[in-house]
Amino acid sequence: MTQPAVIRRDPPAPPLRTALELAAAGLPVLPLRHGKVPFGNCRTCAAGACGGRPNMKEAGPCQCPGPCHAWAAATTDPSVIASPAWASAWREAVTVAYHPGGAGLTVVDLDDSAAVAWARQTLPATRIVPTTRGEHWIYRGAMRSVNAVRDGVDIKSTMAYARWLGPGTGTMTALPDIVRALAVKEPPAVRSAPQTITVPAPAIGEGVCPHRTPTYLDRGIAMAEQRITEAREQVHATVYRTFLAVLSTHGRCGCLTEAHIARLFTAAQAKGESPRHCTDAWTNARNTLGL
Repeated sequence: MTQPAVIRRDPPAPPLRTALELAAAGLPVLPLRHGKVPFGNCRTCAAGACGGRPNMKEAGPCQCPGPCHAWAAATTDPSVIASPAWASAWREAVTVAYHPGGAGLTVVDLDDSAAVAWARQTLPATRIVPTTRGEHWIYRGAMRSVNAVRDGVDIKSTMAYARWLGPGTGTMTALPDIVRALAVKEPPAVRSAPQTITVPAPAIGEGVCPHRTPTYLDRGIAMAEQRITEAREQVHATVYRTFLAVLSTHGRCGCLTEAHIARLFTAAQAKGESPRHCTDAWTNARNTLGL
């Protein structure tokens, strides 16, 4: 009787070895313990007693033994990573994390299937890494980290860490404006009377719209309407971020018309926004982008 083939699987690399390989490739790394969290600060730095980074507003490790201050401990220096001061942490570590912003990267952390579906319809393709419940979409370029920019979506870049889950697939692309717009909080409403929206005119000599076909724009407006309609909370902020995303993509080429803007305003008003709030959000978005 033929014996079934034995499939041999190489054991996963120890966290320290993985960390050194990632550091050599330019990713600032740190160990994570059970629960996927960083190791606690040393006694010198406990509760910010060291005076270095009580609020973790600066990058880079402090001058103390061990990987302190969470993301700020991340480093590419092999002499630090493999030092005796870090040895006990690596013995307990269950995985490796990296500081995306320190490597000039941004991770869009999609926590569930609904968030993944949204990203596939909305965001430009880039490198994708599967996670336990969703995906990490990784872009070239750093930005401010913000949690819960929409349901199931976090942005991890500066002052944050992300688990290393493998190299992923696909070609990494530049950080798009639509991702940056997710992290922008709406400024205070402009205290002025409602005003007629002036559609930006195309640049002289521009010729054909860079979006190629009207279908591209119509699809974008439809997705924006859907995003507003599906908002379950923070409707005002969602409306503003959606207006900002639409304008960042279509606001400079002159392809937006009053009909497109009316569709967005109608969707917002159906969620309880007043015409005044719609006008203020649109004006604030244009001002943010310098339109």
